[in-house]
Amino acid sequence: MLAVLFGVFVGTVMPIQTSANSRLRRSVGSPFLASLVSFAVGFLALLLAVLLIDAHLPPLSQATGMPVWIWSGGILGVVVLTGNIFLFPRLGSVQTVVLPITGQVMMGLLIDHLGLFHAPVHRLDAVRVLGALLLVAGVLGTMLRPGQALSGGHSSGWSLWAWRAAGVVFGMFSAAQTAINGQLGVVFGSALGAALVSFAFGVVTLLFINLALRNRWRLDVSAGNPWWMWIGGFLGATFVFGNAFLSPVLGTGLTVMTILLGLMAGSLLIDHFGLLGAHRRRVTLLQALGLALMVAGVGVIRL
Repeated sequence: MLAVLFGVFVGTVMPIQTSANSRLRRSVGSPFLASLVSFAVGFLALLLAVLLIDAHLPPLSQATGMPVWIWSGGILGVVVLTGNIFLFPRLGSVQTVVLPITGQVMMGLLIDHLGLFHAPVHRLDAVRVLGALLLVAGVLGTMLRPGQALSGGHSSGWSLWAWRAAGVVFGMFSAAQTAINGQLGVVFGSALGAALVSFAFGVVTLLFINLALRNRWRLDVSAGNPWWMWIGGFLGATFVFGNAFLSPVLGTGLTVMTILLGLMAGSLLIDHFGLLGAHRRRVTLLQALGLALMVAGVGVIRL
């Protein structure tokens, strides 16, 4: 039960990270530069935590002979982050959230059922399917408001469906990242070490992207630059560590679902109270019912 509660807590940091990184993007001008700064801050925070808690760097030699995919968690994280940048203007806010979450849940259950990425096996049955459906329905309920449609982007026809499929795939990549980092943590004997390596690959990947795009560092001092815009990397480090720690304990599917529950709860709290500069929007009855459905979905699978 404590692991489930920790997963919910880890999920709540994600909307805060999104708000911080969005604000950072306004100040530096480029989403890729903002992502690089966020990853670099997270890497430094994890490096300090590893040196203080583990007292040594991750034993990379222990992963010798492991499949190549064991190192891909950080790269998948960059792909997912970049994918959301491209999805939002084409699909609108609701689909940009719901479709990747659907992909996460589907892939999480598939990883558990087949034991992919050396994950613990949890066979798919009617109860787990019911829990997944309740969670996805709850996500949709928390995202929609009266009069709000699923559309909202600028794509149409086959292009629209291609981007919808991409949204599901990006979500599947996110679930795979959870399982991969969890296995890397098992190999190292440290979830912190796994998160550090994942962030290191992410930093290197984003550094190459920014060099290829010839993005130049700038900081708009006229933008105000609140202190909290720099904490996105620290919160991202917490998220990746949480995934690496919980995946071997709960299984990939339940880890994904508990974190999604926390993510949606955190998002509603930010909207309801207008935190971190967000426009204040009261939580509706439909959204409260959606959150209750998500709790029910997680509870069905866990119990």
